[in-house]
Amino acid sequence: MSRTSYRIGQIVPSSNTTMETEIPAILRAREGVEPERFTFHSSRMRMQKVTKEELEAMDRDSDRCALELADARMDVLGYACLVAIMSMGRGYHRISEQRLHERTVAAGGPAPVVTSAGALIQGLNAIGAKKVSILTPYMKPLTQLVIDYIESEGIEVVDSISLEIPDNLEVARQDPLAPAEITKRLNTNVDAIVASACVQMPSLESIQIIEDRVGLPVLSGSVSTAYMMLKKLGLKTYAPGFGSLLSGKY
Repeated sequence: MSRTSYRIGQIVPSSNTTMETEIPAILRAREGVEPERFTFHSSRMRMQKVTKEELEAMDRDSDRCALELADARMDVLGYACLVAIMSMGRGYHRISEQRLHERTVAAGGPAPVVTSAGALIQGLNAIGAKKVSILTPYMKPLTQLVIDYIESEGIEVVDSISLEIPDNLEVARQDPLAPAEITKRLNTNVDAIVASACVQMPSLESIQIIEDRVGLPVLSGSVSTAYMMLKKLGLKTYAPGFGSLLSGKY
């Protein structure tokens, strides 16, 4: 009999309240049309302000989180902070994913690791996007770090909007339908739109609205992370209502 139950682990910033709602929402929607079922578990890294210094300190705590989750025998782990990875230098998602996987092996609970940063890149590559426009809640210097990281992976960022919200809890309090309006100001002469290049800024309810309006694939940090989690689990990459990447085509 094929397996139908999977444990989803997430390593999240202590002030993040979004990924523990958006990832379950995506996979619960999938449960309505596919046989697999999921449970959700998390471990937290301390972070209050979205600054480069706090992000670096937080990232050092991710090893402990991986060990804790490995003790509960996860089937896949997600590192749920995009800008923390991107602020550590080009290609760092590969280093982080390998290191944290090794921690799960050492703890006796080996599990593949997905970073939201790497997942966004992999999601954009999957749909063949070479030019994108992005929306972020970050201060402009952090948005530039994200742009530089994406472009170092061979994807041009044609346009961006920075909401310049430094407090991470305030980011989480943003209206999840706001990206549907804000992205109207973005250049759409691109291959895809990133409605939230941040896993703390809610955007899930906006994804399909934007995609239907512009006729382009629309991604977010959480949509991309869910996509890569399903890929790592060897499952169909389908969850209805969350854009092209989760259409099952890729």
